[in-house]
Amino acid sequence: MSTTIEHSAFADLDRQKRLLNPVFKGEINTQGRFGFRGELAIKFAVALADEARPPELLAQQIISVAEPGAPKIGFFSCYLLSFGYLESLVDVLADSLDPTGKYFIYCNNIDFSKRYHLEYKGIPFYILPLDEATVYNELLDLFGLERNDLKKFDTAGKINRIAESALQYSSVFPEISYEDCLAGMGPVRDPGENRPV
Repeated sequence: MSTTIEHSAFADLDRQKRLLNPVFKGEINTQGRFGFRGELAIKFAVALADEARPPELLAQQIISVAEPGAPKIGFFSCYLLSFGYLESLVDVLADSLDPTGKYFIYCNNIDFSKRYHLEYKGIPFYILPLDEATVYNELLDLFGLERNDLKKFDTAGKINRIAESALQYSSVFPEISYEDCLAGMGPVRDPGENRPV
């Protein structure tokens, strides 16, 4: 029996219309694992009349999966323009995250020579830097996956292969507190201006 989004851990986010610009949204393997690749609205803009406005805050380049029938998302990765958005992201995902999950947050404004592991509100996160690269390519490098090996898969197969590696990932990064990581982050870049603001 196939898994629809209504029967996955993404159901509430989908009902809230937070899952945007999907590159993929559907079942990714024969066991019913559900995957999403796209963007997540963290903070909606105030709507004026019938004007549709883009979200004020976005998690971008998401690659994420949930196991069939599981109430929580097992693997989630994304790009945030600022580490400071993690609090808002966790507020949105609060009911979807599990202390045993694997969550990889790539941020533009943390030290590019550092990688951290932190626990925030009882949820573990890998915090990694990202500038010009993509979450997809960085995950392949992190997990030691060969790009040529993934070329034989369709989008669903690629997401599934990345998820398999993510769910088994166990490397140890230096621990940091949320407060220390927040205090050490750099300025938030304006992606339109390509300069600190």
